[in-house]
Amino acid sequence: MSNNDSGAAQVLLAFLTGAAVGAGVALLTAPRSGADTRQWITDSMATRRDEISRLPPALRAAYDAATEAAKAAYKENLAAALAAAGASAGDEK
Repeated sequence: MSNNDSGAAQVLLAFLTGAAVGAGVALLTAPRSGADTRQWITDSMATRRDEISRLPPALRAAYDAATEAAKAAYKENLAAALAAAGASAGDEK
């Protein structure tokens, strides 16, 4: 069984390597000039860098919002459970 897992990993690695090499060849043989291609790569990387730099604050904000919502839901459920338990205890007396 582990032999099959190793084979699948090798196939995946070969596929990813082929895709990376193919992308590189496509960029190098594109009908654009070298200067245009380098500028396009530079612009693309700058755009991705900006997108990535905005991601952590957005994730943090989403995490904070989810945390606050979970705390509020917990408090509401706890209050409801305590009230129900208090009502049940009052019924038994």
